[in-house]
Amino acid sequence: MSLYSVVNPATGETVSDYPTISDAELEKVLAAGSSAYQQWSRKTTAKERAAFIGRVADLHEERTAELAEIIVREMGKPLDQAVGEVEFAAAIFRYYADNGEGFLVDEPIALTDATGSAFVRHVGLGVLLGIMPWNFPYYQVARFAGPNIVAGNTIVLKHAPQCPESSAAIADIFAHAGKELGVPAGVYANVLASNDQAATIIADPRVQGVSVTGSERAGAAVAEIAGRNLKKVVLELGGSDPFILLSTADLESAVGDAVNARLDNNGQSCNAAKRFIVIDELFEEFAEKFTAALTAAQPADPMVDGTLLGPLSSAAATERLDEQLGRAISQGATVLASGDVSGNYFPPAVLTDITPEMDAYHEEFFGPVAALYRVKTEDEAIRIANDTPFGLGSYVYTTDDEQAIRVADAMDAGMVWINLVLGDSAELPFGGIKRSGSGRELGRFALEEFVNKKLVRIAG
Repeated sequence: MSLYSVVNPATGETVSDYPTISDAELEKVLAAGSSAYQQWSRKTTAKERAAFIGRVADLHEERTAELAEIIVREMGKPLDQAVGEVEFAAAIFRYYADNGEGFLVDEPIALTDATGSAFVRHVGLGVLLGIMPWNFPYYQVARFAGPNIVAGNTIVLKHAPQCPESSAAIADIFAHAGKELGVPAGVYANVLASNDQAATIIADPRVQGVSVTGSERAGAAVAEIAGRNLKKVVLELGGSDPFILLSTADLESAVGDAVNARLDNNGQSCNAAKRFIVIDELFEEFAEKFTAALTAAQPADPMVDGTLLGPLSSAAATERLDEQLGRAISQGATVLASGDVSGNYFPPAVLTDITPEMDAYHEEFFGPVAALYRVKTEDEAIRIANDTPFGLGSYVYTTDDEQAIRVADAMDAGMVWINLVLGDSAELPFGGIKRSGSGRELGRFALEEFVNKKLVRIAG
C-alpha cells in the first residue's frame, strides 16, 4: 500500500493507491504558486478573487452527491452527514465570496496630531501551506482556502494520506473554476507529499505561512519547523470538550443534544463533547437516559440513509480507541455501557468514576466513548471542565441566564456554546487555546491570520 491510499473503513478494502509527488514536481508547484501570487493575487481586487471562490462554491453545490460518496469510502462518514459536510463547505466558500471584499476594506486611523491621514490595508502574504486532516475532508479545506485566497494568498494543500480522492476532487473544482475565470492554476495546488517534503515546503522562502489541523503531535512537529524558519503558523488541534449540565427544563432534550454532540462524525470530531459534567441532582437520571440513547445508536453501514454511527476511520483509529478504553477500565473506570468491536465498527461506550490519576482523565477519546462526571456545585463543574490540557470548545446547559454567562466567562476554551450543540456556522470564529492550538478560522478573523496589515501614512 502506498502512502496515499483509499481504504474503505467499512470493508477494509483498499480501493485505490496514489503515488506521492516527486521532488521535481513539487518544485514546479511551488514555482507556480509563487508566480500566481505575483501575477494574479497581487494584481486583482478582493472582488475578483471573491468571484473565483463563489464559483468554487457553485461547483461544490453542483457535485454534492459525488463528493459525499467519496468521503464515505475514504473515512466512513455516514452518507447524510457527508452530504451535510459538502453543503457546509459550499456555504463557507459562499460566505467569503459574499463578505470577503467588505472585510478587507482599508481601515482608516484617526491621527492624534490631525495632520494628514493614515489607514491599514490588508494584503496577502504569498504562498501558504495547508496540512489537512481526514475527519472533515471538505469542510477543513474550505475554511482554510476560502478566506485566504480572497485575502490574496495562493494555496498549496497537503491532505491526509487517506483522503487522496477527495483532495483530487477539490483540486479539480478549483481547476474548473480557474479555467472559466482565467485564474492561473498555481492559485490552488493539491500535493500528495510525504512528511519530509512537507518540511521542505515549510522551509522554502517562497512559502509565508502554514496552517495545520490535526493531532497534537502533528501540530507540534509543524510548529517546530515553522518556528525554526520564522513562518506564521495557525494550529487547530485536539480537544476534550466538556458538556456541563447544571439545570434544565427539558432533560430529554438535553440528553438528545448530548448524544448528538458525542456521536457527530462517528465521534471523531475535535470539538465534540467528550466529557459530560452533570450536577448531582440530575446525574442519575441523566446517566440512565444518556446511556440508553447513546447505545441505541449502534454502528451500521455508512451508505444507508439514516445511519447515525458508521465505522471508525481506519484500523489504526479503531486499535487506538480500543486500547484507550481497555486501559481506562483496567485503571478503575466504571463501565456503564460498551460492546464488541467488529472490524472498524466500534459500539458506543460510557465510562464514569474517572479520577485524575487515570490516563482517561487527561486523554482525548476520538470516537464514540463518553466520560461522565458527577459534581455538587457550579465551581466544581468549572474546575473539572478546565482541568484538561485542551481548550477548544465547551457546552453549558442551564436555565439560569446569569449562570450561563458566568460559567462561559470561567471556561478556559476558545468557544462556548450555551444550551445548544452543533451550532457551527461560516460566520462564527473557530479555534482554541492551550494544547488545542492557536489562531482562528471561519468568520471575519480567518481573513486576518495570513495578511500583512500594512500601515500607509500620508502627509497632510
